[in-house]
Amino acid sequence: MTFSRKALPNIITIARLIAVPVIVWLFLIDRMTIAFWLFVCAGVSDAIDGYLAKKLDARSVLGSYLDPLADKLLLIAIFLLLGRGGFIPVWLVVLIVARDAALMGVSSFVVRKDRQTAMKPLMISKLNTALQIVLAGLVLAREGIGFPDIGVGHYILVYAVAVTTCISAILYLWRARAESPTGAPPGGEK
Repeated sequence: MTFSRKALPNIITIARLIAVPVIVWLFLIDRMTIAFWLFVCAGVSDAIDGYLAKKLDARSVLGSYLDPLADKLLLIAIFLLLGRGGFIPVWLVVLIVARDAALMGVSSFVVRKDRQTAMKPLMISKLNTALQIVLAGLVLAREGIGFPDIGVGHYILVYAVAVTTCISAILYLWRARAESPTGAPPGGEK
């Protein structure tokens, strides 16, 4: 069996997927320091696999699905845990999970209609993901390594995540409607 360098980005992404239940377990057994550092490694791996995919000309349809899936599973798991622990408002967790569930439904509809379609993220969605990572990272850093509380900055981040979550959901649904052959929302009739 030979190793292809072009497989490296997907291997890194799969490792990030595997890290999700480990981070959840560490969080649940109150090993916040290790959970924080593994979360940081997962974030760094996201940047590395993206860089390598471009550098090695190794972009793939599989990677275009696995990478955002790994990101979403990691962030949803972390936000569920943070909400459960009272570190962030439960309404924010509900908003994030509802948006992601709606987008997964839309993307699965698009994939069924056109098997070659790779979901391309919107810039607002990238900003939303970055803000989610910063918020989760700061909370985990505070709980895991004693990083100072950022005070009002925490609430600003919470509302920035909420606003960008709503805007990105609206724009994705609008785009899905515009790309639908009938102009109807996915699964609906015009």
